[in-house]
Amino acid sequence: MLVRDAMSTVVLTIGPAHTLRQAARLMSARRVGAAVVLDADTSGLGIITERDILNSIGADQNPDHETAGAHTTTHVVFAAPTWTLEEAAEAMTHGGFRHLVVLDDAGPVGIVSVRDIIRCWTPAHRRTATLTA
Repeated sequence: MLVRDAMSTVVLTIGPAHTLRQAARLMSARRVGAAVVLDADTSGLGIITERDILNSIGADQNPDHETAGAHTTTHVVFAAPTWTLEEAAEAMTHGGFRHLVVLDDAGPVGIVSVRDIIRCWTPAHRRTATLTA
């Protein structure tokens, strides 16, 4: 199975000036665990996740003053829609993260998460177990 088959095509894009509270509200409203942070001034593309927001609040930082740009991961490993789920899982394991921004020639087209991969693999695992039983 390929990344394009598992990824969420709901790509929330925010700017680096969004506060963490604004980012959290938008992520919650769209029921996603990550947002692409697009900095038009630097043509930079990064990602902010629910964990980034949680870590900031856990460090007693004010979510109304902290910006997404200050908590964005900018050294992002991107996936291609044609990667296998195994390749995506290896990249996540190697990098220690739970989300990959999926890019094609036009830019971000999705985000694939560990949850997406598990969702796809679980039914396949059940079918395999049933066939071998």
